[in-house]
Amino acid sequence: MNKTYCPSLTEYKRRVARVVNIGGVPMGGDYPIRVQSMTTVDTMDTLGSVEQTLRMVAAGCEYVRITAPSIKEAQNLLEIKKELRARGCNVPLIADIHFTPNAAELAARIVEKVRVNPGNYADKKKFEEIDYTDASYAAEVERIRERFRPLVKICKQYGTAMRIGTNHGSLSDRILSRYGDTPLGMVESALEFLRLCEEENYYDVVLSMKASNTQVMVQAYRLLVQKLDEEGLQPYPLHLGVTEAGEAEDGRIKSAVGIGTLLEDGLGDTVRVSLTEAPEAEAPVARMLIDRYLGRAATAQPIRPLVGPEPINPFQYLRRHTHEVLNFGALNVPRVIADISRLPQLEYGDLRAAGHLYSPFLDKFQMSDLGADYIYTGERPVPFMLPNGLKEIVNYTAWIDAGRRPDHFPLMTADRYMADPRRSGLPEHHPQLNFLMLGLAALDAPLLARLRDDRTVVLVLVTTNTHAMPELRRAFFELLNAGVNCPVAICRAYGPQPAAQTQLDAATDIGGLLIDGLGDGIVLGTELLPEASQEEWQAQLSGLNQLSFGILQAARTRMSKTEYISCPSCGRTLFDLQETTALIRQRTDHLKGIKIGIMGCIVNGPGEMADADYGYVGVGKGKIALYRGQDVIKKAVPEERAVDELIDLMREDGKWIEKEVVGEPVGV
Repeated sequence: MNKTYCPSLTEYKRRVARVVNIGGVPMGGDYPIRVQSMTTVDTMDTLGSVEQTLRMVAAGCEYVRITAPSIKEAQNLLEIKKELRARGCNVPLIADIHFTPNAAELAARIVEKVRVNPGNYADKKKFEEIDYTDASYAAEVERIRERFRPLVKICKQYGTAMRIGTNHGSLSDRILSRYGDTPLGMVESALEFLRLCEEENYYDVVLSMKASNTQVMVQAYRLLVQKLDEEGLQPYPLHLGVTEAGEAEDGRIKSAVGIGTLLEDGLGDTVRVSLTEAPEAEAPVARMLIDRYLGRAATAQPIRPLVGPEPINPFQYLRRHTHEVLNFGALNVPRVIADISRLPQLEYGDLRAAGHLYSPFLDKFQMSDLGADYIYTGERPVPFMLPNGLKEIVNYTAWIDAGRRPDHFPLMTADRYMADPRRSGLPEHHPQLNFLMLGLAALDAPLLARLRDDRTVVLVLVTTNTHAMPELRRAFFELLNAGVNCPVAICRAYGPQPAAQTQLDAATDIGGLLIDGLGDGIVLGTELLPEASQEEWQAQLSGLNQLSFGILQAARTRMSKTEYISCPSCGRTLFDLQETTALIRQRTDHLKGIKIGIMGCIVNGPGEMADADYGYVGVGKGKIALYRGQDVIKKAVPEERAVDELIDLMREDGKWIEKEVVGEPVGV
């Protein structure tokens, strides 16, 4: 199978897409990667929509999307547009359409772009498995094409652009019956519509493959690019987004894992970050993701090109095969290593920087799902007993000086690792676990040969390259092609910069590798000014520890906390999403690994919460439907009782546990 999906795996080269002009703001080609978002005000509230649009533009939005679920909202887009133009705002408007072709056809005469979802647009979507014969499948495709053709003709006549936006959670029964709930199904759903556009010589099209599962989302975009090339279709621009990413830190991390992974490979022409927050909060996050690539090609260090075929399948998740070293690799979850070597002092309470909270009330450490598996202390081993399960890494010299303690594990350089102990007079390595820190340049033939036979080593892979993720990926390819199966912890350190930027950078650099099954651990480091206090170091390191777990969760490689698949709200939303999400989080955030979908309307649920264990979906003013997976269990539950009944549903399934109340830990 042809695995080509990006211009280069080792250089930063942006994919050259066809230019699509959207209201005088073109995307694709050499134009900048554009920022967009979507209003949350009811579309029938003309002034409210206008005021919010102006705030979004001020925050950096270059396109603004507005929902048009029916004819009346589509008609009111004209009033919104008139008022915006009267106020001197010429931002291109995009109508968001799901189930109503008539609304799309009207909106296409008014706004600069329409978005249609192939899974909802005149297709059947009842969440039932239906067996189609080739003849019945083809007949259904032709029926949909005839329903879609008028919109294409209108867009062509009026110069209106179109986004064909496939969502993982809203594939039709027909697509599901043939392709399953897969990236290939997502791609084929869009291509059916796209082929008709090309038959009509209509090319002002943008494509998207959005999902709340970052692995599925990345695979689908890659496969889309490969299929466009394979079929000889136009290189259409790509709209990047992780749908229902959530809120706050989790939403930003998840967005960066999905969007950043694709941006690293030069894919993407416009970005929408979907947060359960005010839409004007989304644009700055998108801008931070995009701006990282300004000048990337000029500042990146050359990476030696790959010789031979790519040793992984970029369209399917498969974790790299490794042997087990203590609790690293094989079937173990990726491990978190907290670098606390820079803390000015090390006492019991200081381990909170690694997620281990000491309670003086109980005189013991509390169990924590966000407690690091290892701490790195450098030249200063901790002077006290560690909590049960926590292990310590020290520099090789400190390991020697401390008498080669069996509960300490040494960190070595490549030179130290390759040194012959018989000639150097130094002792052998730890009999169970040794850490070896190196970069791509150190992976020469003699070292690779030794690593093939060493069952005690875990690599700590580092880079200082601006083009970090591709260089780290290139090192993994070297290991794969050399048949080296030792586990690898990915290490990234960032200079003094805002924590918000580090969140996005680390989620991109490491999350992009984890999505491809590369990585058995994570180490994040930082730099602070020399005069930084103990408290400042604590706060920074504690944030990095939480970030490590957040990246693993967003990449779907280690579930350590409750996951909220919450939509970013729009004019269709039937309740206060931010307030409701906060309430549900307050009651359920102790349920490790449970995924809860919180959807403002039936358009986004249950389809868009395809990965959720439970769903909370608005079905009317003050009315909520509760789901178990894709199945509705309770309908029209009064909103004031809905959270309690959601918890009752979990209790029935044996998945509810009560929150534990313990003494307050030190430093909190």
